[in-house]
Amino acid sequence: MTYSRITGTGSYLPEKVLTNHDLEKIMDTTDEWIRDRTGIAKRHIAAGDETTCDLAEIAAGLAMEAAGRTPRQVDLIVLATTTPDRVFPSTACLLQQRLDIHGTAAFDIQAVCTGFIYALAVADKFIRTGSARCALVVGAETLSRIVDWNDRSTSILFGDGAGAVVLEANDDENDPAGLMEVRLHAQGEHARRLWTEAPGSGHYPVRIDHQMIEERRHFPHMEGRFVFKHAVTRMPEVLLETLNAASLKLDDVDLFLFHQANLRINEYVANELGIPEEKRINNIERYGNCSAASIPMLLDEAIRSGRLVPGQIFSMTTFGSGFSWSGAVARL
Repeated sequence: MTYSRITGTGSYLPEKVLTNHDLEKIMDTTDEWIRDRTGIAKRHIAAGDETTCDLAEIAAGLAMEAAGRTPRQVDLIVLATTTPDRVFPSTACLLQQRLDIHGTAAFDIQAVCTGFIYALAVADKFIRTGSARCALVVGAETLSRIVDWNDRSTSILFGDGAGAVVLEANDDENDPAGLMEVRLHAQGEHARRLWTEAPGSGHYPVRIDHQMIEERRHFPHMEGRFVFKHAVTRMPEVLLETLNAASLKLDDVDLFLFHQANLRINEYVANELGIPEEKRINNIERYGNCSAASIPMLLDEAIRSGRLVPGQIFSMTTFGSGFSWSGAVARL
């Protein structure tokens, strides 16, 4: 039986750093206010000429290097992003050209903060059915381009970055490493609780003298308390659902990776489930919420720092716009 395993990871952050103290100069906020509510101290911001594909290219290259794979060996690219370089073609196709990969399937996934796990699930199915042997799964975002920097309720949360993994077929039934279970969910009835109204073919400007109102529709809008309430409910649910499907218990997991949207959400979930601090890792203080890039960036950091080593079991849990949420469990 063929299943999939992660053989390499990579991540990349733009050089520019925007601290909470920097934000104090451009909006009505303070470092203390931001830290108390989110746990965020700073985030990385893409340069003016730096695109989502630029970030993805570097992260993907590092992942392939870690896996010992060349572009010719990659036969599938699935890229999760909320901030594609273009409406079309997909950023995955742009990345394919950058990496000098030819003829393989390449497409984007849009599930916002849950996007990477959705992309991972799709690539896993390709591999399990024999349609691919070596997939490049990427989460990349330039969220700084779509936030309203006058709105402290949303702009303080987001950062730019990219993370990638190489997911490969494994035919060795004696090798326990691999992706064990993935669970995906969505609840579209809450779409307007966390969304951007435009751009999109469903949005048409009405009157030119309403220009400022129309422009503000391009920025994220969030009902923070409603989102928090659902996140701390759905994340424990899907984590336990995924572990149960893999015949595992919480104690079997060596490291828990939660989506980096808000440190208070992650602390709440961990306390609710009794997950000790030594079994979790966060980087939101340094990077903010990088949406689809958060989980692969966190995974890469865990591996490169030695917090996660071959043979250990780790889980990945997300919640985001849609609403969408997901869980995945794997052995490195």
